[in-house]
Amino acid sequence: MTTTLIGLGVIAAVVIFLISIYNRLVTYRNQFKNGFAQIDVQLQRRHDLIPNLVESAKAYLSHEKATLTQVMEARNGAIEAQKAAARDPVDSKNIQRLGSAEGMLSKALANFYAVAENYPELKANETIQQLMEELSSTENRVSFARQSYNDGVMTYNIFREKFPNNIIAGMFSFKETAQLELESPEARQAPKVSF
Repeated sequence: MTTTLIGLGVIAAVVIFLISIYNRLVTYRNQFKNGFAQIDVQLQRRHDLIPNLVESAKAYLSHEKATLTQVMEARNGAIEAQKAAARDPVDSKNIQRLGSAEGMLSKALANFYAVAENYPELKANETIQQLMEELSSTENRVSFARQSYNDGVMTYNIFREKFPNNIIAGMFSFKETAQLELESPEARQAPKVSF
């Protein structure tokens, strides 16, 4: 009788241990998904500001259409990548595509800012100043949200890879996910706006 009770106790302890591993995997996955949702909000704000900035600058940069077109094309690509990543933030490929698209957008915006430097009347426009300030503020928010997301992904991936957690993760399809990294070192730098 005592052997049976000890055996049942050991089985119960193992089951409770496995359940706790599963629950922590779920918790960590939901935490980094929430982190991605915060990035998603800030990226949407960024993407919404860009058309206003481009539209306001059109009058001043009429012969710089290529620069404005490049910014809008990069923005549209980033929106598509953002939508794909929002549908499945666990998929590493979607996160990598988003990082690449956002890097291209950052490059296009840096080029826009460089062109804008050559137009004093553009820099003096109050609406454009405000939009550039809001965009710069949003860039900082994206950076903070990305850091939080990447921390969550790191915690999830480390926990998922440890033994015996990796067995439970494999059984229940807890896939490894990627951190959100921008494509190039230039894109990692916040755009500099000076007036």
